[in-house]
Amino acid sequence: MHPHPAVIRFRRLPARYAGLVMPLILSLFMTFVVSAIATARTLGFVPAFPAAWMQAWGLSWLIAFPVLLLILPLVRRIVGVLVEPVR
Repeated sequence: MHPHPAVIRFRRLPARYAGLVMPLILSLFMTFVVSAIATARTLGFVPAFPAAWMQAWGLSWLIAFPVLLLILPLVRRIVGVLVEPVR
């Protein structure tokens, strides 16, 4: 018998996917927050806010994720110039 039957176990992705998973999760969180702020500034917290926010979030994520994948190598180079390497 398992000690925690309600715990869902899942297989972890291989390490080679970290370069895609990190920008995927980062883009989801960032666009979630930024689209909420922009939608609230535009509409206020009206009854239409949740639907408008989710529409804005979907569109912003569709743009942000590929852009993040494209600029990530440039950002890594900039960080490499600005930050001391680990010794």
